[in-house]
Amino acid sequence: MIHLAGETSNQKLKRALEELEIYEQEGIDGAIIEDYHGDIIDVENVLRASQNKTNNLILGVNVLRNPYLAFELANDYGAKFVQFDSVQAPNININIYNQLREKFPNIAVLGGIGFKYIPPTGNSLEVDLEEGKSRCDAIVTTGTGTGIETPLNKLKEYKNILKDFPLIVGARVNGNNAYFQLRIADGAIIGSYFKKNNNTNLPIDKSKVQQIIGMRKYALKMSH
Repeated sequence: MIHLAGETSNQKLKRALEELEIYEQEGIDGAIIEDYHGDIIDVENVLRASQNKTNNLILGVNVLRNPYLAFELANDYGAKFVQFDSVQAPNININIYNQLREKFPNIAVLGGIGFKYIPPTGNSLEVDLEEGKSRCDAIVTTGTGTGIETPLNKLKEYKNILKDFPLIVGARVNGNNAYFQLRIADGAIIGSYFKKNNNTNLPIDKSKVQQIIGMRKYALKMSH
């Protein structure tokens, strides 16, 4: 995750490009440009500047304040996917969402099901996941709140239903749980753990990135 930390737009851009370079060097698969500490202009600045600098890094977009805008930004600047914290009704406008999916068929969606702070739908998990599969290309789930680990039993339950459909852990993956979580899930979105003191305003701690990459490789090896 790229949080766009910094006091000014230039600082946000400089920090984001530095973080993208570290992620690429250390073998991270992709990075999500998110307006967590910035705004839509900051997101666009980073996407524009990184177009020719991230040869192996797959870029995505998450606009927390208006996720529908992510489709246009991804299309304009060559990003390959967008993230929606929830693809469950009533958290999205299904008509607008479906129109954007039809307009941008090559933009993949990581869609939240059972995401933190999202109220339950009242449906069975099987129904929620089937709806999610019809609306996105990978399902993202989390624990119940910020700083709360995604329970392994929840991941196992989701994966047992989803089978080969991609499942991503969306929060609180760290050096203590990454191996166990990545034995079940197909990927993880990691943000604050990669930062010094787990503070999204601080620079990346490269040793933490290396640690997670090593755990992922070991988890994959043990899964085969």
